Amino acid sequence: MTAMERFLSRPDTRSMQRAEGSHPAINALGRTNPIPVQRKLGTFSPRRFRMMGTLALGIFVASASLLYPQEAPAPAPAANSAPAVSVPIAIVPLDSKNPDLAATVTGALEVTGSKAIIAASGTVTSGQQTTQVTLPRRGVLRVCAATTVKLAADSSVPASGMPGLLMAMDHGAVEMSFATSAEQNADILLTPDFRILIGGPGAAEVRVRLADHGDTCVENAGVNAPYVLVSSVFEGGAYRVQPGQRVMFQHGSLKEVVDQEKEPCGCPPPAPRGNEFPLAQSEGLAPLAAPAPAPPAAGNTPVAPLTYNSAEHAPQPAPSSSPSTAGAATAAATPASPAAQKKPGLFGKIGNFFKKIFGAD
Repeated sequence: MTAMERFLSRPDTRSMQRAEGSHPAINALGRTNPIPVQRKLGTFSPRRFRMMGTLALGIFVASASLLYPQEAPAPAPAANSAPAVSVPIAIVPLDSKNPDLAATVTGALEVTGSKAIIAASGTVTSGQQTTQVTLPRRGVLRVCAATTVKLAADSSVPASGMPGLLMAMDHGAVEMSFATSAEQNADILLTPDFRILIGGPGAAEVRVRLADHGDTCVENAGVNAPYVLVSSVFEGGAYRVQPGQRVMFQHGSLKEVVDQEKEPCGCPPPAPRGNEFPLAQSEGLAPLAAPAPAPPAAGNTPVAPLTYNSAEHAPQPAPSSSPSTAGAATAAATPASPAAQKKPGLFGKIGNFFKKIFGAD
């Protein structure tokens, strides 16, 4: 017999006393004692029914929890799991040998060896040459000479994702060669007049140059050109730069657009070193400039050039020995200048000697 059956078969003493009409007996102390009566099985009181109902409800709830087990709780993360390693947004090389050519880097960074590592935000200022900034997992950003660019990453993206890059510049030029994000995290370049959005997917080959009077040149080159949208900060509106297109926004306005700009939008070519010969003249497209004459050396007298004329040295015909010719020669020699009547020399005396012998006089 189970415990439940024994509990249900136990009679109720008080209900049996009321049913039999038992009368209390008076003991020696004057107190009444109930007279024991014979138990009668099979009678149940309301209190007994309430207890049985409560017990049955408990048994039903316990059996339901066994028939329909609950879902297993999610395992707690391990306490010794390694945290996600954050990737820096940029790595800038530093040239300590030539301070004039080296780039200047400021912000939240760490200097290791000959490079500066920008963790979350920083500023890069190029010297007299272009600085190639490495973007981990993406590509490179070339900051042209004498250009300052501010960099920052999107802090809302988790460390496992690829955050969008925010760049800002107010002069100079930049060249972007990196992979765009495929997670809808666009890269943005801010200028004093425009907001340039570079969206993926694709490989960005975007060049931007800021000139005087707000002129802004934007070039979207490359085979897999991304989505490039130029928005005006003051006027409103937007202009999409198509793949392979080079656009000049004159005076910082979307209303003055030159969609076939001839000059490149990126970094200017470096100054020639050693070979000063122009390219146009080497290709025969322009005449060569005449070299300037060298000045004469001090203390030297200019010398007349050596020339030869054969007519001046041709043989002359022999003079005639007739008296008329001699008289004419004498008459012609009469008006000679005083300089010609000077004393004859040795050769003159020899000539006069032969003249006397042959009768020339």
